[in-house]
Amino acid sequence: MGTVNNISRILERLLEIITVLLMVSLTLVVLYAVVTRYAWRTPSWYDEVAAIMLVWLTYYAGALAALKRGHIGVDGVLAAMPVHIRMPIAYLSEALFIGFFLVLGWAGLVVLDVMQGMALITLRWVPLTFTQSVIPIGAALFIIAQLLSMPAHLARVRSGLTQEEEEISHAIAEAERDNARAGFTADALTKRDRP
Repeated sequence: MGTVNNISRILERLLEIITVLLMVSLTLVVLYAVVTRYAWRTPSWYDEVAAIMLVWLTYYAGALAALKRGHIGVDGVLAAMPVHIRMPIAYLSEALFIGFFLVLGWAGLVVLDVMQGMALITLRWVPLTFTQSVIPIGAALFIIAQLLSMPAHLARVRSGLTQEEEEISHAIAEAERDNARAGFTADALTKRDRP
């Protein structure tokens, strides 16, 4: 489990860096286009590049969310089921997720094959295979993220805990530690309030 956690932390850090770089780059491209619109003329490449960067940001940030199990889910429904039903449904859900991204990755490779020799309309030196490579790469990242986060997720499902319950109990424990460090324990507060 230690190796999985180490790989997961490295991937999380890498995805965070890529996501931040894409977000900052996209912001700078949009700001540049806004400023040049009022100063002289908006560059012709802005729309095409901004749209591609948004797609890249979506794939990389989505893979980061998958690694953290941050996508919308219905853990409460699953946790309410008996364990003999809950676990097969959890395994089926994982298999469907991975199957979907396997198909998406394969389709992305087909798209890359079809787009061989093509380039962006406004930046003729940028090949479409480069811009569309995010589809198979993103699909692979989603699958890796799902596989890395799967053991902890399945253990949580088996125990009947939801991710929300785990996050709430973690936040409460953290708040209690902070309060204890600051001297705000229940005993200290009651002694202080007594006349």
